Amino acid sequence: MLEASLEEPVTVHLKDGTTYYGILGGYDQHMNVVIEPETDVDDRVDGDLDGEFAVAIEDTTIIRGDNVVTIKA
Repeated sequence: MLEASLEEPVTVHLKDGTTYYGILGGYDQHMNVVIEPETDVDDRVDGDLDGEFAVAIEDTTIIRGDNVVTIKA
């Protein structure tokens, strides 16, 4: 699923309840992920995204796989 989602928008849910939205730039076998900002994000991201709150990232971000609960394409 991750391979098919490379360079596509994803929502990443973390253990602490935070949800991030961006473009999946890469990943590894430990599910560490690289999320890049999406250029045409609108106001719905920092509010309501498919019924959930998500933070649009502003810079390329690396998220440690230990913190990831789910990745939704």
